[in-house]
Amino acid sequence: MALSITHQIGALAGTPMTSEASNTSAGEASAAVNTAVLRKSASSPLRCRVQRTEGVDALSPPLSPCRSPVLGGIRPDLSVACQAFATEVAAPTEVREYKEGGEKGKEKGVPVYVMMPLDSVTMGNTVNRRKAMNASLQALKSAGVEGIMMDVWWGLVERDSPGSYNWGGYTELLEMAKKHGLKVQAVMSFHQCGGNVGDSVTIPLPKWAVEEMDKDPDLAYTDQWGRRNYEYISLGCDTLPVLKGRTPVQCYADFMRAFKDNFKHLLGDTIVEIQVGMGPAGELRYPSYPEQNGTWRFPGIGAFQCFDKYMLSSLKAAAEASGKPEWGSTGPTDAGGYNNWPEDTPFFRKDGGGWNSTYGEFFLTWYSQMLLDHGERILTAATSTFENTGVKISVKIAGIHWHYGHRSHAPELTAGYYNTRYRDGYLPIARMLARHGAIFNFTCIEMRDHEQPQDALCAPEKLVRQVAQATHKAQVPLAGENALPRYDEFAHEQILQASSFIGDEDSEESEMCAFTYLRMNPHLFEAENWRRFVAFVKKMKEGKNPDKCWEQVEREAEHFVHVTQPLVQEAAVALMH
Repeated sequence: MALSITHQIGALAGTPMTSEASNTSAGEASAAVNTAVLRKSASSPLRCRVQRTEGVDALSPPLSPCRSPVLGGIRPDLSVACQAFATEVAAPTEVREYKEGGEKGKEKGVPVYVMMPLDSVTMGNTVNRRKAMNASLQALKSAGVEGIMMDVWWGLVERDSPGSYNWGGYTELLEMAKKHGLKVQAVMSFHQCGGNVGDSVTIPLPKWAVEEMDKDPDLAYTDQWGRRNYEYISLGCDTLPVLKGRTPVQCYADFMRAFKDNFKHLLGDTIVEIQVGMGPAGELRYPSYPEQNGTWRFPGIGAFQCFDKYMLSSLKAAAEASGKPEWGSTGPTDAGGYNNWPEDTPFFRKDGGGWNSTYGEFFLTWYSQMLLDHGERILTAATSTFENTGVKISVKIAGIHWHYGHRSHAPELTAGYYNTRYRDGYLPIARMLARHGAIFNFTCIEMRDHEQPQDALCAPEKLVRQVAQATHKAQVPLAGENALPRYDEFAHEQILQASSFIGDEDSEESEMCAFTYLRMNPHLFEAENWRRFVAFVKKMKEGKNPDKCWEQVEREAEHFVHVTQPLVQEAAVALMH
């Protein structure tokens, strides 16, 4: 006789999770949010709106450079999830089209995806906690979630030898998603997992790639002190056959083609998006703020990563071409260290800083252009590989919000985003994505300015508005993620507000094409967090429906929560014994 879901989960669940007391206070006042950010043009697929919100919670932790922290070793308390979908009163499960930049005629609202645990597939290429994973996917579907995002790790699939791919656990996981009617955002994760605060799993680059990096350490990003970074292969050697006869870009292209060939029956139906990793944490950036071994701590400015021989060779050629060969021997050496603040350094200080000099303009233009060229090369491979498969291509951009209020925007500069008081660094990125029809996926959507350390001039809301303007001008679809795990209503409200924007001269609204929630873990399925999450998904899916008032949406969400809550509580109590 088959075990019931309750018995299955009782056997599978790990250490019981106790509910954490809320650390928010609804009575505290919030800072005002500037609302008018964009002017809507007739041809643009995006219009943006940010509203005022009231209430304050505890300070958000700083943005982590890793893909995201993993909590407690990832053993989700899935009995809660299972009880949630066991009820007869479940959210609608209709199939809907993946939104494409707010096209007219498409359904309103923003589809919500949920990031899977980093270790969803084991080092043995099997699904981790198979029964629990299956139960959790069904629970997410019952809550109205559109789909899931999963990392497809280069270091797992092509681990042992070049061109030998083991899709093991991914085949089963994708079939699970299909069975439950969930769509999938598959991340081509060409970076290392592990080594950052919060990581509980380590997945290095493929063994054979690491062997080549050991032989030639300049294949790794390098700072001015000679520190090597093995998170991602230096873009300076993108086009050189340094990986056992193949270039890094060829390796990435071959991996994507193998993925397409193996899962072609799911592309465009179950697999609706391919997010292409382009750097550390899967983001298009340099590893300028590595947390490993305590190298960087928030809110340090980070450090330039251009001191490997391949990057320096390119810098030398650029300097000679500009008629300034003396600028080509090294990157800035007066830009301080990882944990300095802008005013500590000659290069980044607001008055007379090197960043605002002729040399600074030359170097920062070269440094940021190298990153853009890297993106172009990989996107060219990705779009040709997945052409006519029905999937969208996306690229993740980091939300580097600290010292944003300083003239130099130092942390953004060291990461490769040439964004200053006098220059828009996100429009060139948006235009590059537009050339390839890719989605601009941005983080830190959940953060509010007043939650962050004011002495570090953090401004995540202002940064999000700037990015929204850039995507509007470039006519690129905008998608979002939260940078850190947040389960409180203040974070949810901020996401809801930021997920659609309004222009200066019209009242039409357009929404993000998708939002990905970080992440499926034990805390998500705690009773109170689950209640908030279900309501959040409902509100995101409804969008600004003129036929429904906001209160009606709230009531419908609360009804679902009310029906499932006794079962959720019962499951939580059962796990403690």
